[in-house]
Amino acid sequence: MKQAVQLVLADVDGTLVTRDKILTPRAIRAVHTLREKGIRFAVTSGRPPRGMAMLIEPLAIDMPIAGFNGGVLVHPDWSVFETKRLTHAQAEQVLKIITDHGADPWVYTSQDWFVHDHDAPHVSREEWTVKFAPRVDDVSRHLDDVVKITGVSDDATLMQKLERDLQEALGQTASAACSQPYYVDVTNREANKGGVVTTLEALFDIPAASMVTLGDQPNDMLMFAKTGMSIAMGQANDTVKAAATYVSTSCEEEGFAIGLERYVLGDVAT
Repeated sequence: MKQAVQLVLADVDGTLVTRDKILTPRAIRAVHTLREKGIRFAVTSGRPPRGMAMLIEPLAIDMPIAGFNGGVLVHPDWSVFETKRLTHAQAEQVLKIITDHGADPWVYTSQDWFVHDHDAPHVSREEWTVKFAPRVDDVSRHLDDVVKITGVSDDATLMQKLERDLQEALGQTASAACSQPYYVDVTNREANKGGVVTTLEALFDIPAASMVTLGDQPNDMLMFAKTGMSIAMGQANDTVKAAATYVSTSCEEEGFAIGLERYVLGDVAT
């Protein structure tokens, strides 16, 4: 990489934390070492901003937090400085496509998370992950302040088709990408991880060529494409790996910390 690294931007689930949502001591040390070397650290995730609250203190985060894949950016004190919504018409269209495919829709507004059924697949795990409960209601009643709609299914083939069909139907009007094999997230067209890179570039006058991004899912490829270096986790699929500059170990094997140690901090992990 020709330019010195000035900023590291990391995905959260499956990258910064393990599958059990654990932030390991080695990951924490790697982030603090970045800061000691004058390198800034930021996070972006499909999670709501408050679903990342548990990261702020251990990682001493002082950069904007990009929730909903960039749909809402907040300062570490939770003051909002940017929100990118779907229109009501877009939300209606997305909801219909998700339900027509037989997937379960979740609707996230700037304040709340709505589901049809608290006992539906992955709801309880998501509640445990983000540390707040959804509101149970007819999600179609809450389409005027939509930041993200997620389609949920454990049928991986169905989810790949749903992702493609949403992308085809929405074209350039909105962003649709799988954030997990069982989640497809739909956001404002500017609310994607590539857009987060562009926002940070403008806010801090740091060229994208001096940034490093880390991730594990197809939606992370949008930030990989914009930055000078990218690191995929070892459990990522072959398409995601091929889009990255380097491939680390899996998130279960300290892939985040090892990726930084090997390719950013210069200390080959053993």
